[in-house]
Amino acid sequence: MQTLHAQHAAALWGYSLRLTGGDRARAEDIVQETLLRAWRHPQVLDQSERSARAWLCTVARNLVIDEWRSRRSRVEVLTGDLPEGPDGNGAGDDVDRRLQSWLVAEALSRLSLEHRAVLVECYYRGRSVAEAARALDIPEGTVKSRSHYALRALRLVLEEMGEGP
Repeated sequence: MQTLHAQHAAALWGYSLRLTGGDRARAEDIVQETLLRAWRHPQVLDQSERSARAWLCTVARNLVIDEWRSRRSRVEVLTGDLPEGPDGNGAGDDVDRRLQSWLVAEALSRLSLEHRAVLVECYYRGRSVAEAARALDIPEGTVKSRSHYALRALRLVLEEMGEGP
């Protein structure tokens, strides 16, 4: 546990601080609860450093989400008084969107460069297969097959991170 704390506590603290919007007390509680859960699941200690950090961050993220959901269910909000986000949506949607984007970014970082490049071109930049093939300087058929296998790999990574069916 000391090794796990030494390797990951600072990163986990910074991540928790961002998740809680700078609330130091809540971030401390999140880090403490996350490390307590790691202590209760000793198999985390046997994982590689990167896998252990991903597990810890996923637990911290889920704790923040659970806290937010339980607080939301306890507070009665009239529909006329819903807080608006910058895009006109509720503030909770923005939190979920940010957490999902972090999760997808982490999962993408675990893919091979070739798979990541195809997904970025096709899904994030919105390019067609032909445009992605030109941008990556590979045949269109290769874009299609890499896209297929990249999505499968992404699904597996998300499942390993505890975010899948």
